[in-house]
Amino acid sequence: MPSPLKGRHFVNMTDISSDELALILQTAAKVKKSPGEFATKFTGKTLAMIFQKPSLRTRVSFEAGMTQMGGHAIYLSPSDISIGKREITEDIAIVLSRMADMIMARVFGHEIVVDLAKSSRVPVINGLSDYEHPCQILADLQTVIERKGKLAGLKFVYCGDGNNVAHSIMFGGALAGMHVTIISPEGYKPAAKVLEESQSIAKKMGGSVSVSGDMPGAVKGADVLYTDVWASMGQEAEAEERKRIFKGYQIDMKVLGMADPDCVLLHCLPAHYGDEIAYDATRTKNSAIFDEAENRLHAQKALMLHLAGAL
Repeated sequence: MPSPLKGRHFVNMTDISSDELALILQTAAKVKKSPGEFATKFTGKTLAMIFQKPSLRTRVSFEAGMTQMGGHAIYLSPSDISIGKREITEDIAIVLSRMADMIMARVFGHEIVVDLAKSSRVPVINGLSDYEHPCQILADLQTVIERKGKLAGLKFVYCGDGNNVAHSIMFGGALAGMHVTIISPEGYKPAAKVLEESQSIAKKMGGSVSVSGDMPGAVKGADVLYTDVWASMGQEAEAEERKRIFKGYQIDMKVLGMADPDCVLLHCLPAHYGDEIAYDATRTKNSAIFDEAENRLHAQKALMLHLAGAL
């Protein structure tokens, strides 16, 4: 029986249901445990990878993932495809989908990956946009399951900018029935529509989503503690101002000590040690940041297997 995800796009976390999220994470665990079973699943298949932003984990995880499953990935740099300048997004999607079996895009504007999906006849995967980072959250949730054995009912606390990562955490945590709290200063909170939509999903799944400015109070008893850089790519000019505004939102040993003793500490990397997170906190037994980075490989292999109908 083919996967219910066969032929579909993965642009937002809400493109999948709670059951489909669980299915992807179950497959990710199998892929990680027995990679050899999937070594020929993508023989003769090609993934086209569009990059507007530089990358370590996204590029290597997708490219290595395709190679390990017998396929091939083509890296298309910003100079290879100047989206909207050299060629319109619609034409790029039409051409690539006639030559490749899947398309992954890591872009600035979310509308670019949305437009790619509208015009592509093969699955399009959001490798990152300014609105969401859904592949990251698949890896995050896989990592939490490995440490905690479950997702539903856990207290998931994110400290920092209400950015693309925060948005996907809100949606992903809601789908998984978790209790998500986003702690951000005024002016840097998640989008209101994301809060409203994720709260609606969480209510159906027995979880909750809330936004707070109470740092470190909201951290108390957290099962999962997460942070991200205060200034993302494209926000370099704001970096110093953001450091001033976010001072006091750092996860250090004191804040980590307020969470549950078995709390899972996550960071999607790269980390700016001394800003959003203290180096020593990332070297504790609680830290799973490098398991999390590795799980980008396994979670994305699972996602691609489902979207391609290769299981």
